[in-house]
This record gives sequence, structure tokens and C-alpha cells, in this order.
Amino acid sequence: MTQLDIASQDASLETAPTRYIEGGGIRFAYRRLGRSTGTPLVLLQHFSGNIDAWDPAVVNALATDRPVVAFDNAGVGRSTGQTPDNIAAMARDAVAFINLLGFSEVDLLGFSLGGCVAQQIAAEHERLVRKLILVGTAPKGGEEHLLAVLQQAFSQTDAPDPRLPLFFTNSSASRSSGLAFLKRTKVRKDDRDTDNGSAVTDPQAKALITWCATPDPGHAILSAIRQPALVVSGSHDTMLPANNAYAMFKELSNAQLVLYPDSGHGALFQHHEMFVSHVRTFLDALHGDA
Repeated sequence: MTQLDIASQDASLETAPTRYIEGGGIRFAYRRLGRSTGTPLVLLQHFSGNIDAWDPAVVNALATDRPVVAFDNAGVGRSTGQTPDNIAAMARDAVAFINLLGFSEVDLLGFSLGGCVAQQIAAEHERLVRKLILVGTAPKGGEEHLLAVLQQAFSQTDAPDPRLPLFFTNSSASRSSGLAFLKRTKVRKDDRDTDNGSAVTDPQAKALITWCATPDPGHAILSAIRQPALVVSGSHDTMLPANNAYAMFKELSNAQLVLYPDSGHGALFQHHEMFVSHVRTFLDALHGDA
């Protein structure tokens, strides 16, 4: 029986042990929770994020009825290797990790930068990816305001965490949700993931900016994605605006589009109960109906 088989149904993102698996010169850090059977849902994280940057309210709820795997890609958190400066290499590393776990078919949830990686994987590995969820992300050649938004967020010295202005709007309801999100991400005290600073953020920023600055004539990547997709965005996402979501929805052959009100880049965390409900409905639908 493998480590994957003996994952506890009672484990949560806050309590699941961090495990490691090595191949191709990279030692990947990951946590697995949820059931031991069913199509695994693999989480692809945002710019600068590691395992502990995920919202337990989202991850734990999704894991009640399916296997869920959160991991650090190459160079991120406690994974070894070097963080690539391009999406294609990030996708190759993620596929290598999935293969090391022995999964022949997965669902992908890609948030922000992770959504770009998810698109690349789905376009290149049709048999590996069953369905994908693209949240707060952009197509190749899409619109991004990463550096400007980061600069503005870090200039707000009164914010308890830069993720508050980055992920949430200025409304009282959104800020309240943001503070609750930050509290949830800090519940885990032991065996927390690590922040590797500019060794991660510099190449990741280059990868995201280059992805959006590179035209994709004929939307070749989106056209290559035949799997069912759920595209999600916040109404006031300043980093990767919601028009990206609509552009992907139009070009994907089998996509659903969800826009959440009064929400920014972290719409999935602000509206976590609704988001989980939408994801469950999408993933549980018959393949041809989603």
C-alpha cells in the first residue's frame, strides 16, 4: 500500500503531513487529502504561492468527496530544483510530478499563474487531463497588470497582508472576507511551507508577463484544449481582468463561465462556498455534459 493509498479521509490542509517524491532531479513537496479513490484533483498555485497559500476552506471542502493534491512545483516552497521562467517548463515539471504519483488521469485546478500552466498541460496532454478549472487567469496573449498591481498593493502599508489588496476589493464585505481568508491560511502552525523569495517570484513574474505578451495566433493553445473547462473570475480582478475569462470562454470548445460579484483576484476565496459548489457540480457531471 502506497502513501497515496493510506491518506486519511480525516486529514485537512492544516493537518495533512507534507510528503515528498523525487524524480528527474527534483524532490517535490506535496500534501494529499481526501479519498483514496476517484479522479485526483491537482492544484496549480498562483504567482509566489506555496502549499500553505491555498485556502483551507476551498481545499478541505473539495476533498470531502475526491482525492486532492496540493504541491510545490520546481523551486517553490520545499521542492528542490530551479523555478523556470516560462510556462512550458513549469507545465513539464508539473506533468513530471503527476507521473511520479502514478496518476493516469487527473482534473486540474489552476489559479492565476497556475491557470496558465493548466492550459499548457491540457493542450499538450489530452489523455492525462479529464477536466480543468481555470480561475483568475489569462490566455496566452491575454491582459495582465502584474507589476502595477503588486506595486500598488505593497504601497498600502496599513494592510495586514499584501494579499488583502491584491485579492479583494475595497468594499467592506470583500475586505471582511479577505481578513477571514488570511486567518484561515495561518491556522497551520507546524510543518508550514517556506517562502523562497525572489528565487521564485522573479522567474514566475517573467513567465506570466511573457505568456501574456506573446501573441497566440488563432488561439492555438485554447483550440487544442478539448476537455470540459470551468472558467472563473472575479468581477473586479485588477491583476488578470475578467475580460480574459470571457475570451477563454469564447475560444474553448466546451467551457462554462462563472463571474463572481464584488470580488477581485481571490474570488474563489471570497466566495469559497459558492466556488466549491460550482466546482463539485462541474466535476461530478458526466464527461460529455460538462
